Parts: sequence; C-alpha cells; structure tokens
Amino acid sequence: MDMGNAARSSAAAWIGQPHHEPLRRKVRPAVPAKDPFYVPPAGFEHARPGTVLRSRDVELAFLGLIPQTFTATQLLYRTTDLNGEPQTTVTTVVVPIERTTDGPTPIVSYQCAIDAVAGRCFPSYALRRGARALGALAQFEFLLIAAALAEGWAVSVPDHEGTAGIWGAPYEPGYHVLDGIRAATNHRPLDLPAGSPVGLWGYSGGGLASAWAAEVQGDYAPELNMVGAVLGSPVGDLGHTFRRLNGSIYAGLPALVVAALTHIYPDLDRVINDHATEEGKAMLARIEKMTTAHALLSLVGRDMATLIDRPLEEILLTDEVQNVFDSIKLGTNAPKTPVLIVQAVHDRIISVEDIDDLTETYTNGGASVTYHRDMFSEHMLLHPMSAPMTLRWLRDRFAGRPLRAHIARTKWPTLLNPSTYRGMLTLGLITARVVTGRRVDRHPLSRFDQ
Repeated sequence: MDMGNAARSSAAAWIGQPHHEPLRRKVRPAVPAKDPFYVPPAGFEHARPGTVLRSRDVELAFLGLIPQTFTATQLLYRTTDLNGEPQTTVTTVVVPIERTTDGPTPIVSYQCAIDAVAGRCFPSYALRRGARALGALAQFEFLLIAAALAEGWAVSVPDHEGTAGIWGAPYEPGYHVLDGIRAATNHRPLDLPAGSPVGLWGYSGGGLASAWAAEVQGDYAPELNMVGAVLGSPVGDLGHTFRRLNGSIYAGLPALVVAALTHIYPDLDRVINDHATEEGKAMLARIEKMTTAHALLSLVGRDMATLIDRPLEEILLTDEVQNVFDSIKLGTNAPKTPVLIVQAVHDRIISVEDIDDLTETYTNGGASVTYHRDMFSEHMLLHPMSAPMTLRWLRDRFAGRPLRAHIARTKWPTLLNPSTYRGMLTLGLITARVVTGRRVDRHPLSRFDQ
C-alpha cells in the first residue's frame, strides 16, 4: 500500500512517540487505502509486538449512519505476519461507560467476520460514523459488540486480516488479535492493566481468527491473562469448505479466499496466472474491491471450474494447491486456554464434520473443550441465538469459576433453552438503544443464562 512520500515522511516522525489525533466530527472517513493513519512510521519494525504507533479517537455509528454516544480509540500497532516479519494493523477499542467493580476490567477481543479483501470491510472503517460499507458484516456485528460492552467489559475489535485484507491466511490473524490486546493494555489512556483477564469471541470468519489466536497464544503471547476463547463455527478446514461452497449460493466466499491467498502464496498465484481464463483473472481482481455481501450476491452459483483451462479437481490436487490447503487448516496446536466451540449441525456453510474433527484434535492435544453442537440452528441464526450462552461462559471464565468437565458435548439446541429467549429480550433492548443512538448502559445479557 503506497500512500505517497509525503505521508510516509509525516509518519516517520511519529515512531517512538505514539501520536493521538483529535476527534473530528461530521467528516466522512477515508477508506484505509487512502488514510495516512494506516501508514506505519519509518522504523516501526524495530518496535516490540503490541507497541502502539499511533492513536486517535473516532465516532462509531450503527451501519455508519446512527451515531453512538460513546467514542472509540483506534490504535495502529506493530504486529507480525505469516512469516514472522514485522507488520502493522489497527484495532478499535471501546471501554464501557460503567466498568465492573470487582477487579480489573475484563477485555474481550471480538473478531468480526470480515471475510473480504476490501478495506471497506475492515472494522476500523466499517464501524465508523459516515462509513460507506454496505454489505460489510462488521456493521451488523456491532450489536454483539454492544452486548459485550453492556457486560461492563472493554472490547478490542482488531482488523485481524491486516492492512492488506488477507482473508484465510494462517497464523497471522492470531498474531494480529493478540498484539491488538497488547496494544490496548499498552495504551495508558484506556486504563487497562496488563494483567486484565482476556477472552476471545468470534463467529465464522471471526471464529477462524479467534481459533488461530487461541492456538498461537501459548507460544506467541504467554504473558496475556487469557481465560477463555469462544470459537463460533470456526471454518476448521478451508480446503473442504472451498469444495463444498464452490458452485453454491455461497460461491463468493471461496472466491474471496482465493483472491486473498494469491498475495501470500507465490505458487498459488502462479497456478492462477497459468490456468485461469481472462474472465477468471478479471473476476478475482474485481472481487477484491467488493464487500462480503456484494461478492456473495455477484457470484451466486458460480463454479470456479468455468474460469480455468483444466478440470478443477486436477488443479485442486496439484502440490501447490494442496500445500496451501494443508497450511491454512486449523489444529496445528491445542489451545492452552479453555475453549467453547459453537457449531450448528445443519450448517450449509461450515461442515459440522470439520468442526467435529477440530474438536477431537484439540481434545486429543490436551485442550479443555466445551462443544455446543446445536441440532436445530443453522449458520446465520446460531450466532445471535448463542450470544446469551457465550456471554455467560465468558463471564464464568472472568470470574475464575471452574469448568464442569474437561470436555462437554451437547446437542441440546439453543432454540429450546428458555434462558436463550430471556437473553434475547435483553439483546433486543440493547439493539433498540443502538438503533436509536441512545447510551448503552451496563445491562448484562449473561445474567439470564444460568
């Protein structure tokens, strides 16, 4: 990403002394590719992971239109890429108006389902007032971010795909998440001590990023007081997911992954250049500029086999593609922190068999796993319906309550749990406040899920 020499020269002066930009009201935000805030200062690579390089206060708004009563702090920080090289990304941190009073404020790192390459889908842009991000999933997930705030918890919402939007990359989403937490605790104005209890939460693409963070945390950021991770439908095997979704109504999702991964896997890029038709290459270039919903609508039913000059299965079985599929599969390490895995049995996007296998891999590796295998829900419905259970589970981890078993697996659906509906009533009240722009007070959803 080249912002020009002037922007880089200006940024260079800020290394070593994080800059705090004033809040600017009623100004439409620039997309990340045109916003100098995202340009790393010269010499950033010498900073420690989690170092705050720049900060600013921003206004948030539901769907970019309905301003909220609280401000957020955005942090540009030093992190690490797939190959261990220095990189930067941004997290958006919101501290609750009413904090918990029984110890340090818990921190939840909420990973949005970015599922796109375009910067308009990054939470740091999509959540801001005035953002033009129609079709970015982060704008809708703001309601669940608000629910975490209502618990009295601070929330870090990282751009876990990095500034280039590398959707599907292994390992580095975890580094970005963990360094975002480090940055939040390093930024003194937020008043979040380094020993604050930390939980992870994400669903679908956000669940994938959360899973990578849980897998690498023990080696990469062992000093963090990580107490639990909620992995909602975490895309356990992207290779299997590609085969299942290609040619379906969700064909835009695997196409987005291919478009992103060509930027970090030279052999995959060569395969695409050698065998994709001109129409196929144009589609991949075009899809990088689309929001998630736009890509899904544009590629409904599209079969990648029609965009290459050889049979698709032949391409998928090449060493180059198989190496990519193997490297982006979860399960390389068993998480050191307890995990709650949430998965719908009748999920048409993420195969329940893949998540069964991931759960078994984690358990065999010694992880403490609670597996909610929901019989009635499907992919989109389960995320909000499982929110009361998720928040209760995180509340218990923050309180230091023991887990009831090393592993638990259930098929009892959230749709048949009365506490779900009591919790959904509170979520509805929180949603009403967000939609009307009123203050989100402390009103824990988790209290209804006993």
